[in-house]
Amino acid sequence: MRQTFTPREIVSELDKYIVGQKDAKRAVAIALRNRWRRQQVPEPLRDEIAPKNIIMIGPTGVGKTEIARRLAKLAQAPFLKIEASKFTEVGYVGRDVESMIRDLTELAVNMLKAEESRKVQQRAEEMAEERLLDLLLPRSGKGSQKEGEDQQTTREKLRKLLKAGKLSEKYVEVEIVDRNLPIVEIFSASGLEEMDVNIKDMFGSLFPKKKKQRKVKVPEALTILSQEESYKLIDMDSVIKQAIERVEQSGIIFLDEIDKIAGRESAYGPDVSREGVQRDILPIVEGTTVTTKYGMVKTDHVLFIAAGAFHVSKPADLIPELQGRFPIRVELDSLGKADLVRILTEPENALIKQYTALMETESVKVNFKEDGISEIAEMAALINERTENIGARRLYTMMEKLLDEISFDAPEMTGENMVIDARYVREKLSGFVQDEDLSRYIL
Repeated sequence: MRQTFTPREIVSELDKYIVGQKDAKRAVAIALRNRWRRQQVPEPLRDEIAPKNIIMIGPTGVGKTEIARRLAKLAQAPFLKIEASKFTEVGYVGRDVESMIRDLTELAVNMLKAEESRKVQQRAEEMAEERLLDLLLPRSGKGSQKEGEDQQTTREKLRKLLKAGKLSEKYVEVEIVDRNLPIVEIFSASGLEEMDVNIKDMFGSLFPKKKKQRKVKVPEALTILSQEESYKLIDMDSVIKQAIERVEQSGIIFLDEIDKIAGRESAYGPDVSREGVQRDILPIVEGTTVTTKYGMVKTDHVLFIAAGAFHVSKPADLIPELQGRFPIRVELDSLGKADLVRILTEPENALIKQYTALMETESVKVNFKEDGISEIAEMAALINERTENIGARRLYTMMEKLLDEISFDAPEMTGENMVIDARYVREKLSGFVQDEDLSRYIL
């Protein structure tokens, strides 16, 4: 964590995007703050302090994933969301649990690469500019001093035109590395990305790098050359070292659908062992060393946040060892009408703000009245009660259905002011609420 937040500040930041769920926000805020506290503890004790992993229990669409995602953004930490149901026990065709650590490391390397690129961007752009001027005006290797001075004057004139954007329509030929590798069929149950030896990298170094000429406009050429120069300026060994450290010290893995692997062995027929998947996940959560193409990564201090609806199973159905590794349990509340009203209006990325902004691009002003918002929330809550309760996700389809006509006709409605009140909402959506069978098709 580069910037340190107090638990209260973390909750305050999460409140900007997520309505309610106070207990879950408090739990993740404490878990994040504990990471900073651990860094302040003397060295011998620091390694002994394990992260307090969390299980979030609650129906779909109440904010479990969003809380974890926003938390990772806040901490500027490598974050991976993955469904536990994707994994199968070792020996079966499916994803190997160690792949989540490999994916997390890849994310961290890309994150560090982007950060380092920003640091060297100015220098890379200057070098790219010189290379582009060489393409526009090749340097002459011979001639008198006067010819050299004339060329330098022309070069400076070209530089001014380039900076003024007057060469944007001009084409230049840029030499780029052809990254297409020979097609090689790999027969592997796990797929290419699961193999410890990275075949792509291996073949990339075996075959000589092909170069090809591309004719592109000046702005695109400048972008290509800037990327090449920034890559040369970045110390990849340092990037990889920092990335591994960031994964080990501040990585967050969000294990969704943990309830799908919570059932014990089924006695009703063949099934890919759920308990086996739990036993494979256990060492990763407990702390182990995983081999990645960037080196060995320890998982002792990676924070795991698991989530599930637990409609059929319960956390107690997990194997005892895995339960012990998730000491914090938080229940998230179902969303009622009042919560849905707040979700529509309060967050910084509220749906009504999004749709209003979208329509403004067509110069159509959409004005949502309070009674209209209340009616949308009430209908969404009613459909959630009658059919599957999918929480706030219900609002997405409701809003799409409601504004379907306006969205379609918007280009021909320039300058109009549309009022969305309770009457308009009932007119557009009442059919779905009244017909229970039809309302099942609203996801």
